[in-house]
Amino acid sequence: MLVRDRPGLEVLLLRRTPTAVFGPGATVFPGGAVDPGDADVASRVRGLDDGEASAEQGLAMGGLAFRVAAVRECFEEAGVLLARDRDGHSAAGEASWRDALNAGHATFAHMLEQADVHIDARDLMLFAHWLTPLGAPRRYDTWFFIARAPEDQEPLHDDVELVESGWLTPLQALSAYRRGEIELIFPTLRSLLALARFETTRELFDALEAVPHDGAGRPLVVSEGSGERVVLPGDELHDVYASWTIPLPDFDWRVEAELLGEDLR
Repeated sequence: MLVRDRPGLEVLLLRRTPTAVFGPGATVFPGGAVDPGDADVASRVRGLDDGEASAEQGLAMGGLAFRVAAVRECFEEAGVLLARDRDGHSAAGEASWRDALNAGHATFAHMLEQADVHIDARDLMLFAHWLTPLGAPRRYDTWFFIARAPEDQEPLHDDVELVESGWLTPLQALSAYRRGEIELIFPTLRSLLALARFETTRELFDALEAVPHDGAGRPLVVSEGSGERVVLPGDELHDVYASWTIPLPDFDWRVEAELLGEDLR
């Protein structure tokens, strides 16, 4: 999830092509699958090593590749590169790099090396973990991260997988969903409801920084539907666990009916 202040908190949302296999026409955050080559980018990542990233997600290994995939997919789908130069300043990606990646003519590792830029893994804050319920034709095991959008980069959808993009406040997006103007899958809906508590990105990131961690570096999380996210102010702590665990899928559509009855003004 890319967020910014204009002046209140806004989040970047994109609309999937109607021909997509999963979530056709849905309004989503940028993202996608972890590629085998994402693990090869470790030499271009600063801030966290794989052990630290994996521990935070409760994984034995491979946690860093999720952050790399998030950065790569954000660049491929939305044209925003979450990378830094040698001096630690934001480094934008050229359109030709994005075209080459999307066409399969270059690897992300090669692009970062040629541009002499790196990913700071601390720019991406861990937020949520969702698992598609049993019975779905395709199942996804998905990690959500939040990052501040670079000031000097304007997102633009790829016009292939994503056909529309724009910035909305969480409440604007939820109200549009209520009016039937956009489609939201359940994890996106729940994430927007959580983001709607915050007026600014500073409030949001202060809350994420304050999330308690256990001795293994894992944040406390709260269960929501078939997924979990980090604990935020106002959460009921009796549902909090010390590690990422996914309960058996038990979608109760009465829960969504209650959400749709909330005052989202």
